[in-house]
Amino acid sequence: MLVSTPNVVAILRAFHVLPALQTGSSGSSRCISSRANVSFKDAKSAEFLAAVGDKESLSLLRLVKVVVTGRANVGKSSLLNSVIGRRDLLFTSKKAGRTQTLNFFRVGSPPGRLVVVDSPGYGARGRPEWGALFNHYLETRKQLCRVFILISAAHGLSATDEAMLSSLNAQIQSLDGTCWTLQAIITRADALKTNGRAQINQIEQDIFRIAPTCLPPIITSCPSKGITFGIDEVRKSISHACGILP
Repeated sequence: MLVSTPNVVAILRAFHVLPALQTGSSGSSRCISSRANVSFKDAKSAEFLAAVGDKESLSLLRLVKVVVTGRANVGKSSLLNSVIGRRDLLFTSKKAGRTQTLNFFRVGSPPGRLVVVDSPGYGARGRPEWGALFNHYLETRKQLCRVFILISAAHGLSATDEAMLSSLNAQIQSLDGTCWTLQAIITRADALKTNGRAQINQIEQDIFRIAPTCLPPIITSCPSKGITFGIDEVRKSISHACGILP
């Protein structure tokens, strides 16, 4: 159950993200903050491009890209709907493991400026072939700019989160010319209680201990009803990573 709005506001003040508050609205599109990059303002033009389930069919699009990974049911689809500005572009489900392919979404009017890639969740509901496809994508996409790994605020880092962070960190530190960067996104922070700051601090410490190359985490919440925060920060991070913002 979500905490009450006053408690959420208190937590946000502790996180220093209160100015980024957004409120949900009815309809198929979410309200885009005026501070967000222009690439995300035309939410209605965002479009599903392709679902890829094998290495041979990987997209040959030349647009710069970011990819999102995370444990199954950590909230990837909900977060990306909020970031793109659409309520239903990505299918959301309470059942873990529904995303089984690399799904490509163009942001902005055609031909677009960047592509967001949603990947299958890892963990108990994951499959070896999904992991193999994801790893192949990281190793071969020269247009890939950043990998975002989602961590649940309520559950902290699981063993599979730690393994994924360690693997991504090792790839960045390797000498094979990896050009993408790594950043964590802490999801569902609205579910935290009044000791939320301490929980977030612990998650941040765990992330940096395992993956020192990881950029500072972005704290987010995007419930279907209630207070949304951190979404503008994710948009700005994507834009900076893709070279769209100075």
